[in-house]
Amino acid sequence: MACSCSHEPAPTQPNSKFRTALWIALIINAAMFLVEIVGGMYANSTALWADALDFFGDAANYAISLAVLGASLYWRATVALIKGITMALFGFVVIAKVIYSYTQGIPPEAITMGMIGVLALVANVISAAVLYAFREGDSNMKSVWLCSRNDAIGNIAVIFAAIGVFGTGSLWPDIIVAGIMATLGVTAGYQVIKQALRERKDSKMQTSCST
Repeated sequence: MACSCSHEPAPTQPNSKFRTALWIALIINAAMFLVEIVGGMYANSTALWADALDFFGDAANYAISLAVLGASLYWRATVALIKGITMALFGFVVIAKVIYSYTQGIPPEAITMGMIGVLALVANVISAAVLYAFREGDSNMKSVWLCSRNDAIGNIAVIFAAIGVFGTGSLWPDIIVAGIMATLGVTAGYQVIKQALRERKDSKMQTSCST
């Protein structure tokens, strides 16, 4: 019986615009990782530390994405799968940090937290803007867009948390924001994992049909 499924198309040449967008996002995220690590230590902010780890993870993700441009669908999906798992694991790490911060009971320094939150928001809005055009691509493209989108949402929450800490003197706004960021990491990771697994399966079926 003849195989009815279609062959996997040959890997496309790397999109130069997507490559440029990835480089811009990579540089921005690497720089903001350093800023938030120092700022989080100074301000004693769980949300800033969580966001710093997220910036680091995103920078690594963008670097990996640059490395697989032009690869086959199977390998692009495999890298996206690893990235999705990393995004989800990040969410669980933040949850653990939230629990630790709660046991310490020390509120963060609100002004520093807010200033860095605004800077991080600007950085992530720029990253999200340059990646917006590629949000409907394969799982690899989708994952880098989700990273920047989630970061921008998280930064807005950090700013509101800083306002809440300043107004109440409580650590709860910081903890709540960290919890929101954890949820974003887990749900976005799940979306990327699901699409990557489907693309890997489709790629294997197409390959088997061609043999």
